[in-house]
Amino acid sequence: MKSKLIVSGAAGRMGRRIIALAIDAGQFDIIAAVERQDHPDIGKDAGLVAAAGPINVKLDSVYPAPRRGGIYPPDAGVVIDFSQPAAADKTIDYCAENGAALVLGTTGLTPGQLGKIKTASEKIPAIYATNMSVGMNVLFALVGKVASMLGDDYDIEIIEQHHRFKKDAPSGSALTLAENICKATGKKFPDCLTPGRSGKDALRQKGTIGVHAIRAGDITGIHSVIFGTLGEKLTLNHTAHSRDTFARGALRAAQWLIGKKPALYTMSDVLGIK
Repeated sequence: MKSKLIVSGAAGRMGRRIIALAIDAGQFDIIAAVERQDHPDIGKDAGLVAAAGPINVKLDSVYPAPRRGGIYPPDAGVVIDFSQPAAADKTIDYCAENGAALVLGTTGLTPGQLGKIKTASEKIPAIYATNMSVGMNVLFALVGKVASMLGDDYDIEIIEQHHRFKKDAPSGSALTLAENICKATGKKFPDCLTPGRSGKDALRQKGTIGVHAIRAGDITGIHSVIFGTLGEKLTLNHTAHSRDTFARGALRAAQWLIGKKPALYTMSDVLGIK
């Protein structure tokens, strides 16, 4: 039996690829595609917008109404949200109220919204991740271990590169890398971060982590973590060749999440990373 799927941010760059790959995978029944009210594609077939052929599901600005006397069916399925921070609250509320699992990949959320996800996860299974790529989540797991092994003699710099249209900086993934390093080394996050450098007296301060954001062209996503000391440098790098890597990771998370008990899970749980 196919799992019911709702895609939020369905006409965006990520939403279109999630829909196209979900159709291709054949594991999901897309029951709704949600976009902001003023989007020019509202009312169009979501499959056509995704260049994947018609699926008889129109882009809408509202979530499907509850069924069976106001109670959503137990197979409510899962919502994948790659929209904008301003739309995340509506998604979280909908899932919590209707018993749908939640896969949230929208970055740039406020502390209040992160708390809201945690509260919702007491009712529903949920995953929030700054990056859904399988390879990137392996890098998340590695950086803290490497930082611990190398020790304080190694300076740490994080460089993230994205397309010109990305709004938040540094990227959520860069911050996750920094946070994981801090957890493993006892550094205080985010106080130890140095976001770029400028001026005539910008000497590196020991114990800090430099974080640098590049925005150019159509770069999908490149994250590099440099560990450098006198005499050598070690670099861990992840390059996303297309958005499909994030979409496939999100669909993998969605399939894994269905049927799980209410809790806030991570991509490490999905991938079995210890």
